Amino acid sequence: MTKKRPLEGIRVLEIASMIFGPLAGQYLGDMGAEVIKLEPPEGDLTRAIGPRRSPKMGAFFMTSNRSKRSIVVDLKKPEGREILQRLVGKTDVLLHSMRTSAANRLGLDYATLAANHPALVYCHVTGFSDDGPYGGRPAYDDIIQAASGLAMMQKVINGEPRYVPTIIADKISGVHAAYAIVLALMHQMRTGEGQQVDVSMFETMTAFNMLEHQWGHAFEPPIGPMGYEPVITAARRPYKTLDGHLALLPYSDAHWKCFFELAGEAQIMQDPRFSTFAGRQKNVSTVWGEIERQVARKTNAEWLQLLGAEDIPFSVVNSIEDLPNDPHLNAIDFWKIMEHPTEGRLRLPMNPIRMSASPPEITRLPPSLGEHSAEILRECDYEESAILQLLAQGGACAAV
Repeated sequence: MTKKRPLEGIRVLEIASMIFGPLAGQYLGDMGAEVIKLEPPEGDLTRAIGPRRSPKMGAFFMTSNRSKRSIVVDLKKPEGREILQRLVGKTDVLLHSMRTSAANRLGLDYATLAANHPALVYCHVTGFSDDGPYGGRPAYDDIIQAASGLAMMQKVINGEPRYVPTIIADKISGVHAAYAIVLALMHQMRTGEGQQVDVSMFETMTAFNMLEHQWGHAFEPPIGPMGYEPVITAARRPYKTLDGHLALLPYSDAHWKCFFELAGEAQIMQDPRFSTFAGRQKNVSTVWGEIERQVARKTNAEWLQLLGAEDIPFSVVNSIEDLPNDPHLNAIDFWKIMEHPTEGRLRLPMNPIRMSASPPEITRLPPSLGEHSAEILRECDYEESAILQLLAQGGACAAV
């Protein structure tokens, strides 16, 4: 018997493109929400990004838009704006990434909508909060990595600012938007009151980065510099073995004692730079340099055999190409092989949250553009003749 998911009965209208907003919508959909993705006639930009078997079904879109239905609406046309207003009237959550000026022109600002829909949860996702001088600026992941200090932190590795090779700002911000919406829904269910929720990438990533790096500036006035030294050093990297690489992080005194015993150098723990946590914190470069020296003396297989029975944190250094065949991921059924009605067999990662009573589930595969336009218009109380006319005029249109 299929277990009930926690957001069943909640309808989300998503008007967002790229990754930030759509990833939040995907997480809500996995948790049972009915997510309607409203797209312009040309579709979400990600439909054209990456390998594809069909037009408008690029890999980028396929990995961030499952658990949704798609309706195409041309908001430049009066008929499209009418559809939008009807959809909002049947929605619990509006999730959008439009600039505030554009939303205001469409009557999609919170004040206007809340006057008629006081229980609406209205989530606006942006690059920069509207309340500050950067409000309204366009922003993508690279811009936020730069603005939030993340790119400059890579200077310790490369000698110059670099971007992290993943769209980390979009993804971290998408998670924050999803949980913020759930919190607002909890408030709505308890009080009947909706609210405006704003999630901006710059603020989200600044908070994310400063958790450990605020350091001495956590106090006012500051009592030390910014930056958590152990993670902003070039020495922080996988260690070379005789034939490969190994990730290794002894942390407690017991870990360190065990590591040096395995390495055949137990006497090192008599050195005060290594024997206590305080000593290791003061001598980070020396300590990590000693790990590097010890790890380089054995092969990957030798270290894995030695570490396998111990409690020291370690891992092989996977490439992304290794992950589809990772034994742990396969044992927990992480990869879902699913048959798409038009795109054939897909490999999708599971939702990483595990819940015993109400687990997330992939019940809808990524939709083709406008795949559900007609059925959603019916749910908005349009007559069949009006639906046919709208589809013909392009006020809303079927899959293309």
